[in-house]
Amino acid sequence: MSDFTHFEYTFQNPNLLQNALTHSSYANENRDKNTRSNERLEFLGDSVLGLICAKYLFREYRGLPEGELTKLRAAIVCESSLYEFAKEINLGSRLLLGKGERAGGGAKRPSVLADATEAVLAAIYLDGGLEPAEGFILPFIREKAEAIVKNRGIMDYKTTLQEIVQKNHEETLSYRLKSETGPDHDKRFVMEVLINSNVLAEGEGHSEKMAEQAAAKAALELMGE
Repeated sequence: MSDFTHFEYTFQNPNLLQNALTHSSYANENRDKNTRSNERLEFLGDSVLGLICAKYLFREYRGLPEGELTKLRAAIVCESSLYEFAKEINLGSRLLLGKGERAGGGAKRPSVLADATEAVLAAIYLDGGLEPAEGFILPFIREKAEAIVKNRGIMDYKTTLQEIVQKNHEETLSYRLKSETGPDHDKRFVMEVLINSNVLAEGEGHSEKMAEQAAAKAALELMGE
């Protein structure tokens, strides 16, 4: 139980992971063993998650006002989203649940899984610091943010730029990867946006799609849009 293979992290203190996976129902049934529930870790994990998410959104969605950033963060860190993530990593199968809670389907209950996700995040943060905590949750935050932005049509600079360029049928818009740096869990991409063969602007992001959006935004600003 000392590892978390979702992103290849090994705990220096395996007791932290066990604590994170311990539901209050299990702790109550094992009081004689001085077993602690994950509720305190959940409390900390909620704040760690908020910080990581806010940091990412602030850095990647620079054109989004505070109100929209707040809405986007709320949609990412809500119970239903964390439940989706917990199912992706099969967290329910690893939880320590009381007999009644397990028999009642606790391993599949959204609130139980969402709380456990926050507890595991806190355990990783306490064990290894902010960097491995980000490695655990950032891929999910990134994917969720991009999906929400796409579905809501928030700041789609690429589409706006495409519509402007298409007015001149002699011009062709394209994007080109300029550079890719950083470890797998924290990649940085720089994309160039070109009109015909001329580089108009460039942008940076944690995915090629986000870097393209940043490049399109920079191009629109150069065009006075």
